[in-house]
Order: sequence, then structure tokens, then C-alpha cells
Amino acid sequence: MANYIGKFRVKGPEKVTPADFPTAFTGDFTNKSEAAESLEANVKRMSDLQDMMYAHDKWAVLLIFQAMDAAGKDGAIKHVMSGLNPQGTQVFSFKQPSAEELDHDYMWRYNKSLPERGRIGIFNRSYYEELLVVKVHNLIKYQKLPDQVVNKNIWKSRYRQIKDYERYLFENGVLVLKFFLNVSKDEQKRRFLQRLEDPAKNWKFSEADVRERRYWDDYQKAYGEAICNTATEIAPWYVIPADKKWYARFLISQIIVDNLEKLGVHYPKLDDEQLSKLAIYAEMLNNEK
Repeated sequence: MANYIGKFRVKGPEKVTPADFPTAFTGDFTNKSEAAESLEANVKRMSDLQDMMYAHDKWAVLLIFQAMDAAGKDGAIKHVMSGLNPQGTQVFSFKQPSAEELDHDYMWRYNKSLPERGRIGIFNRSYYEELLVVKVHNLIKYQKLPDQVVNKNIWKSRYRQIKDYERYLFENGVLVLKFFLNVSKDEQKRRFLQRLEDPAKNWKFSEADVRERRYWDDYQKAYGEAICNTATEIAPWYVIPADKKWYARFLISQIIVDNLEKLGVHYPKLDDEQLSKLAIYAEMLNNEK
């Protein structure tokens, strides 16, 4: 499994594109059931580690999910995080910025939503939209930036800013794990058609889905540039094969478990004086009338 994870991890600064990674890879699994069993085991282990991390109260973890439409971000978050204690988990989805948000720097709204120590924060889309949709649709002109800073190097500046920001987070006890769910264009089309044909999924489809699909190549290029320019050893990107949702969910869970275990979180240890008092407290409770 370690070899598989390495296959999809980008630590920078190598030049990559989503096309460099498979979208239908399923590892050693031959069917969905096998992956489901491993996912269940990982969810249980993740729950135990989260409980320790919450008690340890030193680290926070930020999970970033980015993808093309219909790649399975919502489902991955739902299934992979199903066993976590809501008390130690925070989920934020970011849509089009409000007027108030546009009156601040582009990181302002994301910074407000960072997880507290001991918690796992999940960003369903994130500040990486500032390198993706903003770039593809030239929305930088709506961000009220001074003329002096809007130039041909604006994207190079943002890559640097985000790398610096993620280093700052790590050096202040926030582990950042970034997932790009890599779905093929054909599979996206199949899922869109499924949404149109299934009354229970009609609500998921919008005209914007068709419009954005026209920019597929532009988004693939933007994702490749964002990934290779912001991947680092401390905040790597994981390009997850997403044509098979069941495998994507398993792989994400495995990556999270592996990284949580490396943090070395543990339950707080009592000193000798505190331990000696436990018997006294137990006796007090047992002698209650």
C-alpha cells in the first residue's frame, strides 16, 4: 500500500498534469466489497486516532478536497468521515465569494475556517479555487486588487503565497493534506447523464455543469500548474483515481490514517501525583450514600 500511496503523491517541484495519473486504478482490489472492508477498518482506526488527537490537543489536521464536478468529493467526505466524532470535526464548503469577502484579501474567508487544535477540518473546495476557477475565467479583475499588483506574475505570486501559508500552518501545528479527485472526462459525462436520468439525482445537476465542461482542458492545465507549484514535502498533493468511487474512498482513508499515525498523538499522561489520587477518587465515589 505504501507503494500505491507514493504513486499518487506529489511533493514538488516536478511538473505534472492530471493526465499523468490513472483515473481508474484499483490496486490489488478485485471488487467493491474488498475495498469496503478495508475502508471500514480505516474508518475505525481514524476514529481512534481522532479521539487521541482531540485529547492530545496539539495538532489540527486540514483536509482539502478539490475536483472537477461530479468527481465524488461529497461522497468521499461522507463515507470516509462517517465514523468521526462530530465534536472533533469541522466541514466547510466554499461557494462564490460574497461582497464582504471580496472586500478582504482572498485568504480571509478560509483563514476564519481553519480547524482548532485537536480537530480535523475539511474544506470542500478551498483557497485553491483562487488558482483554478479564478484563473480559468479571469475573475481576478473582480477581486479589487491595486493595479500595481495585478500583472503577469500574479499566479506565480499566489503559488508562493500559498506555499508559504501552508508552511506557516504546519509550523503552527496544522497538518495539511490535499486531495485532487482525478475523474476522467468520460466518467464525468456518465455521471452527469445519470443525474439527468435519475429523479432522485436531478437536483444535483445544473446548467453550469454543462458550461464548465467546455473548459475541461483549461481546468486540467490549471490543476496541473497548481499542483506542481504548491506541492511540498510538508503539504503534498494526492492525485486520487476517482473513476471508481469505492477505491477513491478507500485510498483517501488510508492516506489519512497513515498521516495521523505519523503525528504521534496520544492520550495525556498523568504524573505520579495525579495517578496516586485516582484510587482516592474511586473510594470517594464508592462510599457515596
